[in-house]
Amino acid sequence: MTTALITGASSGLGAEFARQLAAQGHALVLVARDGGRLEHAAAELRSRTGVAVEVLPADLTDPAQLAAVVARVADPARPVGILVNNAGIGLLHDFDRNPLEDEVRHLRLHVEATLSLCHAALQAMTQRREGRIINVASVAAFVPRGSYSAAKAWTLAFSRWANIHYKRDGVLVTALCPGFVHTEFHERMGMNKGLIPPFMWLRAERVVRDGLLDNIRGKGVSVPSRRYKSIVALTRVLPGRVLQGPQRRPQR
Repeated sequence: MTTALITGASSGLGAEFARQLAAQGHALVLVARDGGRLEHAAAELRSRTGVAVEVLPADLTDPAQLAAVVARVADPARPVGILVNNAGIGLLHDFDRNPLEDEVRHLRLHVEATLSLCHAALQAMTQRREGRIINVASVAAFVPRGSYSAAKAWTLAFSRWANIHYKRDGVLVTALCPGFVHTEFHERMGMNKGLIPPFMWLRAERVVRDGLLDNIRGKGVSVPSRRYKSIVALTRVLPGRVLQGPQRRPQR
């Protein structure tokens, strides 16, 4: 077993990655902004599985705090064998209605943080000639849906290339592209979840299980569930105005 570092590990998909990887026997490094929630999650995981769990509170949009996590990934004395870039946020309004500082922070978290952590991980993993990286993207990467789709499209394209390029060095890189998942993500952005049909929602357990399995299988892209695989296939033929989907609306 090896050590897995997971960003956005205090809730949602990140917390589920931590549970499933701990159940497999991997030691963990949990990264998120909320140190209190991380400590609570770490204590529960230690009690349930007996694995070593390290807590590393950090806001990945802050350069100094991101640098601390990059240094942990790069530390040769404590190698990270699995990196899960999961931290993410959503913006409710159209691009022109969001404050520019929110858009910049959004880009830093989804692109700059992922880029920086992958760079550190790949340098270390290629030297050891083994390692695994899962970058949580989204089905939104395949559709025109504002700056969130643009950021996730970068994650998708980068992961596809990295998997092809670094597989020869023993490193597997996967872009995990779920659709709507029952987590806190949409509540935090203030989105009215009632607008989404029930059949469109996935369970976090399913998404993480599929992502881990596809990563081990060496797939550059993982799209959980047949329904979302079908949607991704349709994106190749449907016009952009249809793919944008309904406008997001705030909670009532």
